[in-house]
Amino acid sequence: MGQNRISRIFVAGHRGMVGSAIIRHLRVLGQYQLLTADRSELDLCCQAQVEEYFRDHDINQVYLAAAKVGGIQANDRYPADFLYRNLMIEANVINAAYNAGIDRLLFLGSSCIYPRMAEQPMREEVLLNGPLEPTNEAYAIAKIAGIKLCESYQRQYGCDFRSVMPTNLYGPGDNFHHEDSHVIPGLLRRFHEAQQLGASTVTVWGSGTPRREFLHVDDLAIASVHVMNLQRERYATQTTPRRSHLNVGTGRDCSIRELAELIAQITGFAGEMHFDASKPDGTPRKMLDVSRLQALGWQPRISLSEGLHDTYRWYLSQLNADRGVYNSGACAIRGA
Repeated sequence: MGQNRISRIFVAGHRGMVGSAIIRHLRVLGQYQLLTADRSELDLCCQAQVEEYFRDHDINQVYLAAAKVGGIQANDRYPADFLYRNLMIEANVINAAYNAGIDRLLFLGSSCIYPRMAEQPMREEVLLNGPLEPTNEAYAIAKIAGIKLCESYQRQYGCDFRSVMPTNLYGPGDNFHHEDSHVIPGLLRRFHEAQQLGASTVTVWGSGTPRREFLHVDDLAIASVHVMNLQRERYATQTTPRRSHLNVGTGRDCSIRELAELIAQITGFAGEMHFDASKPDGTPRKMLDVSRLQALGWQPRISLSEGLHDTYRWYLSQLNADRGVYNSGACAIRGA
């Protein structure tokens, strides 16, 4: 497929953190016609609507960034919602892309697809080699199904459908809800509120010992466009028909305690931290082997400190723009 044919790109999930970052990056490049649809226009869980939309819009590429996401508590509380909605979205979009003859699709997954006790750093080959983390099993199974759908359409029909599996993400557009957020927005909100209220302590769920790798969403967006635009033969040098996904991460991790200390510094919180070890930690360690993507010419650009400052500035801008969106409330912060 020649580069000059790549003109009309549909980004599914364009209002989410990942989708909006991909849109920002594609607009900077300035050489594509971007297509998006709000939920009121297109319900991705409705097969007929998705098929009709793809037939009518002459799409060349699809970024499948739409998903139902949440932290440990949300995943554990609503497993049916996470499994059903994510399965429906990816099945409808991937099948419609095949039926419409779309040139190329990129499916965005999650590092939670890997076994809970996988050897670190986690290589693409460890997929399905052991039990998943129970607290987000439903979401992980849905993302594994998405990978396998892309692989199956590639093997059976020759479709150029690709998958990337990012590590824990954060950045502008993240969810700062006091119950359903991931660890970074949850900590940023909690420490900010404690600093504003003059609180003496902040409680963080878990022991603080689990280690996590964090990737700024703008780095993921650049990586996604990089992978999408690789020549098919070059992409194939780092994948196989049954292991067609690529990890996206920094190759560096930190403990939740270290993360909390950095966020306390960024938000100006000078009190003490209490780690509630009675609350779940999740997977002991999650760090990706990113050597395959690096061999294809991509490297992360944004350090954790720089990215956290950027995310905190965005959060403050949202508070200033509409203080009704993020009302203060008591909460504890969960690991990713």
